[in-house]
Amino acid sequence: MSAHALDRDLEDLATSARAALVREIDASGAWAGDPGWREVFGAVPRHLFVPYYYVGVAGGYERRWGQSPDPAARERWVRGAYADTPLATRLRDGELLSSSSQPSLMAMMLVALQVADGHRVLEIGAGTGYNAALLARRLGDDDLVTTVDLEPEITESARGHLAAAGYRPAVVTGDGARGVPARAPYDRIVATCTLPSIPRAWLAQCRPDARILTPLATGLVTLAVQDAEHAEGRFLHTPAYFVPLRGGSRSEPELPPVAGLPRRAREHELFRFLLTLTRGSLDPQEAYTLWEHEGQPQRERYGITVRGEHEWAWLDDPEGPYAWPLPG
Repeated sequence: MSAHALDRDLEDLATSARAALVREIDASGAWAGDPGWREVFGAVPRHLFVPYYYVGVAGGYERRWGQSPDPAARERWVRGAYADTPLATRLRDGELLSSSSQPSLMAMMLVALQVADGHRVLEIGAGTGYNAALLARRLGDDDLVTTVDLEPEITESARGHLAAAGYRPAVVTGDGARGVPARAPYDRIVATCTLPSIPRAWLAQCRPDARILTPLATGLVTLAVQDAEHAEGRFLHTPAYFVPLRGGSRSEPELPPVAGLPRRAREHELFRFLLTLTRGSLDPQEAYTLWEHEGQPQRERYGITVRGEHEWAWLDDPEGPYAWPLPG
């Protein structure tokens, strides 16, 4: 079989695998609130954004790549590119630096972002460039989309992937916590990396009535921006685990020790969310007492408020009895 025929076979496989992924996301209900994203995910070729990635195997990671001399390995690469799973795309000394998020989670986040025609969007964390391509496709204007990442090698490869797929949004190398003021103001800001708090620079670069969606404390919070000093919103229902934002001093501290607490709390995902959200403000025993007293609250009951120099997390009510300061 000629190389050309093999490439065509791989393209045919990619097309069918992409259609299957769209059906899978459709069945999950991820874009029920905005079915317009179905066409977008069906049109943007994810495999062009992950020319190689890593899968966990016993003892470490195995690299899958599209230029493997083994036809079966190339087929595994294509099928994996369209699996509804996150893909590790960049490692350093065994540490995950960058990944392509789970497509159904990306779809849910994009629906929650509530983009509309003409919106200017800033993405924090360029990754492979796939999410920026989805946004550019949906908005129909590459210039409305800006994506930023701290690592030059990440932005360079993202720019190449985007060009290969036919998209040219602005790809900027810089500290995402500082936003990209030269391209502001924005109607929407979406982060694909987790942060311990909301950077004030983001609010300053937003238009009034803008919307921010960011991972925080193993969840996803959506904030309505009133002005450069005020934003507030609640968490979505879903858990979300992203690599931390790199740059500045925005490191993620370790969770406090939970020895002595009941095992069902220690291992409960919602309790660990509360611990992560309130670390430095509540010790584990206090967190456990609150968690039990309030009926093991779901994420949607928690929220974030930014007001002037103050920023805090809360349960049920921003002015209620359960509120915890976030790091500035």
